[in-house]
Amino acid sequence: MNIKSSQDVVNQDMEYICSSLKDEFEQMAGKSLLITGGAGFLGYYLVQSVLFWNEHNTDNKKIKITVYDNYMRGIPAWLDVVKQDHYMKLVKHDIVNPLPEDIGSYQFIIHAASIASPHYYRKYPLETMDANVGGLRYLLEYARELKEKGEPVEGFLFFSTSEIYGDPDPGNIPTTEFYRGNVSCTGPRACYDESKRFGETLCVTFAEQYDLPVKIARPFNNYGPGLKITDKRVIPDFMRDVLANRDIMMYSDGNPSRTFCYIADAVTGYFKVLVKGRKGEAYNIGVEKPEISMKELADTIAEVAGRYSDYGGKVVQARSNDSNYLIDNPNRRCPDITKAHKGLKYDPKISIEDGLMRTFVWYVENQEAVEA
Repeated sequence: MNIKSSQDVVNQDMEYICSSLKDEFEQMAGKSLLITGGAGFLGYYLVQSVLFWNEHNTDNKKIKITVYDNYMRGIPAWLDVVKQDHYMKLVKHDIVNPLPEDIGSYQFIIHAASIASPHYYRKYPLETMDANVGGLRYLLEYARELKEKGEPVEGFLFFSTSEIYGDPDPGNIPTTEFYRGNVSCTGPRACYDESKRFGETLCVTFAEQYDLPVKIARPFNNYGPGLKITDKRVIPDFMRDVLANRDIMMYSDGNPSRTFCYIADAVTGYFKVLVKGRKGEAYNIGVEKPEISMKELADTIAEVAGRYSDYGGKVVQARSNDSNYLIDNPNRRCPDITKAHKGLKYDPKISIEDGLMRTFVWYVENQEAVEA
């Protein structure tokens, strides 16, 4: 694979996503999509993949896309570029407030407006809960009103999280969608975990009460281009150390384990849930293997960096200055994706080594970012 720059990474990922979503994007053609929180990590590829498909689709029917975001950190450079696209519209709006009166009609809605980094949602717990509950309620009511007007929404996707499972017991790993969770409702992560759980309850209730096509995605440890190096999650933290040419600082004993899903595979799954998922149901989106420890992750990143640069640092265990850093942190996180695989033909293919290589190349050119 010939990848020399961050743009090469993005272009090849766009080709991969669009080739995996031919049926889904054709079903969305000629229709309008609203993405809340579209200036964030997931929005980076959600937005660009639609515009890439529009550009390469010879049919005149394009997907119109609108992004709502509060832009509290400004409009990111990539979004400032694509906003010139004829089929693209940016609206400054904080989803915790009522929707604009001139919102118009959308056939597809993705609610991705939420803080997802543990460091930041613990810093802004009320804002996190407001977006996951109040903002979601505004959008669900809007979908209900559209149906009453005879302009029904065809697909509504709520981004939940694998965090709703908490710290599963070993008998429930890999974790299926039927597992009810082992979650603290008062711990430092509760603002995120519990608001996502209640958000799912809202989604199921609206789907059943008003026969709305509301679907739920439960992401498992996504990473890749678009995830700011200042995000404070483990992969950007490790990459930040590498690019600063210092030892990788690991703030645990290295034993907690995860499966990591590269963003191109994740976004493919999300559009499949949006378009073809069953109403009122949740789908795990991630990869089932390999499940690797934090120590193995750090070693792999160091190896990848050494292959593509002169990095020669080592992995060092340290103690975080944040006393809540490891509280309620799951020991293992690994999904069972059988439901998405069989029902939606979701088939992630990008290996952890390949994904980390693409991520490293992207971070080399994206080392500067405001605090996420």
